[in-house]
Amino acid sequence: MTGGGTGGHTYPALTAVRTTRSRVEADGSSAVFLWVGTGGGLEARTAEREGIPFQAVATGKVRRARNPLKMLSWVNLRDMGRVPLGVGQAVRAVRAFRPDVVLATGGYVSVPVSLAAWVCRRPLVVHEQTVRLGLANRLLARVATAVAVSSASTLPLLPARVRKRAVVTGNPVRPEILDGHADKAIARLVLDLFDRARPTVYVTGGAQGAAQINGIVGDLLPWLLEQANVIHQCGPTAVSMMQSATEALPKELAGRYLPVGFVGAELPDVFALADVVVSRSGAGTIAELTALGVPSVLVPLASSAGGEQAHNARQLAEAGAATALLDKVTPDALRDALEPLLADPARRREMADKAREHGRPDAGERLVDVVLDLARSGGR
Repeated sequence: MTGGGTGGHTYPALTAVRTTRSRVEADGSSAVFLWVGTGGGLEARTAEREGIPFQAVATGKVRRARNPLKMLSWVNLRDMGRVPLGVGQAVRAVRAFRPDVVLATGGYVSVPVSLAAWVCRRPLVVHEQTVRLGLANRLLARVATAVAVSSASTLPLLPARVRKRAVVTGNPVRPEILDGHADKAIARLVLDLFDRARPTVYVTGGAQGAAQINGIVGDLLPWLLEQANVIHQCGPTAVSMMQSATEALPKELAGRYLPVGFVGAELPDVFALADVVVSRSGAGTIAELTALGVPSVLVPLASSAGGEQAHNARQLAEAGAATALLDKVTPDALRDALEPLLADPARRREMADKAREHGRPDAGERLVDVVLDLARSGGR
C-alpha cells in the first residue's frame, strides 16, 4: 500500500486494507500488508492505529502556481531532489517485501513507491479519487498495470493507451460510514435540546474547520437556528468563537447549536441524523455524501488543485444531486441555498435520490476485486 498526505488519499487505502483482509480471511487464508508513506503523515498514524506495518520513504511535493516560472522555487527544487532518494528507499522496500501487488491511492508519496513497483516488475494498481487525474497519478498511469477511477466521466479524459487499462471502481468509503444511527448521535453528543421536529444541518469544513464556512454560518446563525438544529465541525481553534455567536440568542435557539472541534467516531451517526450537509466538495466528501444519499450545499475550496472541488460541486449541482455555491460565498447565498431544502422535505428526498444515483457504496469491494485479481494472476 502507498498513498497519503491527506484523508482523501489515506482513507481509500485503509478501506482497501480492511476489505482485503475480510475477503481473504473469508476464504480461509490471510493477507500481509506493508504501508509505505511519509513518516510524519496521516498515513503513518493511521497504519499504527490499525496495526499495519509501516515504512517511511523520502518524498517531495511540487507546489503549483499559475505562472510556470514560479514553480521553479527553491522549495520545489529541493523537494524534487528528494524524489530519487525516495525511489531508492522504495526499491529496497519492495525488493525486501516482494509484494504480489502494489496499490497506490495518490499523494506525492505514491510516486517513489509506484516507480519502485515498476522497476521491480510488480503489478501496480493506481487509484484516482477525483474525476481528473492528479499530477502524481498522471505520471504513474503510464506505468500502472491497472488504473482504477472513481467516475466513468474520467475515461474520456485518459490517453487511449491508459484507457485500455482503466476500470471504474468508484471511490471507497469506510464501511462504518454507511451504518450510522441518528439516535446514537443524539445520545453520544448529548443533543437533548435539539428539536427533532426540525431538520438538522451538519456543517463541516474538514478536520481543521474552514474559516470561510465558519464566518458565513456565524453570520447566518440567528436565522438558521429558527429553521433547524445545527452540528458544526468548526475546527479545534474555533469552538469558543462559534459558541460565543449564540450568546445573544434566546436559550431555546442556542440549545439547537453544537459547535465541535472534530467529529471522529461519531461521524456515521451524525450523517444519519443530518437532513442537509454544508461542506467542502473534496473527492472523499463527495463519495460519502453520494453513497449515503444526503442532500448537501457544497462550498468548494477555491484553491484546490486544478479547481477539482469546484468541478465536483458543479457536476453534482447540474445533476440536481446537490446545491453548489460557485460564485460569491456570502451569508445570503447560503441562506438562499438552504431555505428551500429546510422548508420542503420532498425537495430533500428528491435531492437525496439523485445524490444516491451518483454513489458507489460498493467501491471498496470493486477496487479490491482489481487488486486481488492482479495479485492472484501475477499481473497477467
